[in-house]
Amino acid sequence: MIKAQPTIDSSSQLRLRLWPVIDLTDDQFFEFCQLNRDLRIEQTSKGDLIIMPPTGWETGRRNSDLNMALNTWAKQDGSGIASDSSAGFKLPNGATRSPDAAWILRSRLTTVTANERKKFLPLCPDFVIELRSPSDSVRNLQDKMQEYIDNGAQLGWLIDPERKQVHIYRPHDPVECLENPKAVSGEPVLPGFVLNLEEIWNSEDL
Repeated sequence: MIKAQPTIDSSSQLRLRLWPVIDLTDDQFFEFCQLNRDLRIEQTSKGDLIIMPPTGWETGRRNSDLNMALNTWAKQDGSGIASDSSAGFKLPNGATRSPDAAWILRSRLTTVTANERKKFLPLCPDFVIELRSPSDSVRNLQDKMQEYIDNGAQLGWLIDPERKQVHIYRPHDPVECLENPKAVSGEPVLPGFVLNLEEIWNSEDL
């Protein structure tokens, strides 16, 4: 009997290669994720499953801070809706990804049915944030950020607390790296949104 072969990459992620032995439909993948809700699961454009363990407390705290900031701005601005790392997005290339934080225009959400919104959203967010945890591979995150941009994201931030860097991704522009910035602006994609990074960098001020 042929079995799917798991591999461990340089991070703590488990990559499970299914295709061409198993080709999950979108509904089957969604149900698979519901049966394993304690894990964060993504699917690559080639059909591989990426299984990630829960993050450490420090990463969870930082992620909570940035999601609260983005959601507060989104509710005040009103032009779009924010989501956290539990939300999945089915990208045009076939991958299903769950960024640590995301924002999408309301005008684009009107093209999606109510039933589609109950599952993984078949759209790429307009804005995404990935927050690097100590076990994350920088290369894997960089590839994921570029994938978002290639699939329609207008702005992406890769935040690396260990190095105190923010890598900014935009369509048609080289990646910009900010070294130890105090804040980062979402202009012009997110007008008026500024993320204070001092709380993200500092772990001892609790």
